[in-house]
Amino acid sequence: MRAAVIREFNKDLSIETVPDPECPDTGVVLKVDACGVCRSDHHGWSGEHPRVKPGAILGHEYCGTVVETGRLAKYKVGDKLIAPFILACGSCQACKSGVSNTCPDQVAPGFTMPGAYAEYVAVPFDHNLVPLPESLSPGLAAGLGCRVTTSWHALTDRADLRAGEWVAIHGTGGIGLSAALLAKAMGAQVVVVDIVQEKLDHALSLGVDAAINGADGKAAEKIIELTRGGANVSVEALGVPVTTNASLECLAPLGRHIQVGMPVGKTARMEINMNAVYMKNLALYGSRGMPSWKYASLLDMIERGKVDLTPLVSREIGLSGASAELHAMNGPTAPGTAVITDFQG
Repeated sequence: MRAAVIREFNKDLSIETVPDPECPDTGVVLKVDACGVCRSDHHGWSGEHPRVKPGAILGHEYCGTVVETGRLAKYKVGDKLIAPFILACGSCQACKSGVSNTCPDQVAPGFTMPGAYAEYVAVPFDHNLVPLPESLSPGLAAGLGCRVTTSWHALTDRADLRAGEWVAIHGTGGIGLSAALLAKAMGAQVVVVDIVQEKLDHALSLGVDAAINGADGKAAEKIIELTRGGANVSVEALGVPVTTNASLECLAPLGRHIQVGMPVGKTARMEINMNAVYMKNLALYGSRGMPSWKYASLLDMIERGKVDLTPLVSREIGLSGASAELHAMNGPTAPGTAVITDFQG
């Protein structure tokens, strides 16, 4: 099969012919219909993610069509499926308790096994997969495996966001924009923060209540002024110190900070304003992925037209175009995200 392989960190991916994946007993092999290019992929491509080594195939935001099934698989050849990026075992205590995104035996294509920057991907533990609704294009559905599901879990389970509350979102990339659209659909008041004015204007055109350019370092005080006391919920969507501290500092007393951005590599440990946490009695939550059982509520919301996620995807690209997208993530990026839909290009 054709695949994009990391041969050297921070360099163009190598487009190669590699062996097709073997089908796991507990899962399926998918012909990849679409795969998102995510900022988390950038962490692996740049050498920041400790589990991604040269020779790896990235890609954890994908959907596809079943071409082979294992002896214990629940799906059949021809089924079109969406895959979450966390593939939980289904039998441990975490899985049985409904928090499969914390499964200690989980695997993650693109990080701990070959991913979907390829024509085919093996998917173990196929009980995590869900059928692709006919109303969703593969390009849009690919993003549901990471950015949208992660945002949905962060807002509903971790933040317990309620209608009428102010939510601040720091970073308007794939996850940040997903969170903004979902929060608005949930009845929240939304302010987004970025340093790229084009992305702020884009978010405003999609109906967020306010947008703040954080380039001057005063985002937190501007949010406090705007909301007349601070946000109730703040989502950090980048995983870097400056936005993490702005997220904490912009909150009202008893506010909830949700860490969605991935702190990895040089940002795995960071200095944060713990005094703000102490003085304002803040709650800090980590949020990674989503238990697969929550797909039902998310897909229902999308299919009923309660939220339009089409603005998330700004361009569809060929497999060979993934390198340019990853290079671009070394700096500020344009609005929207890229999805690989042509695996011959």
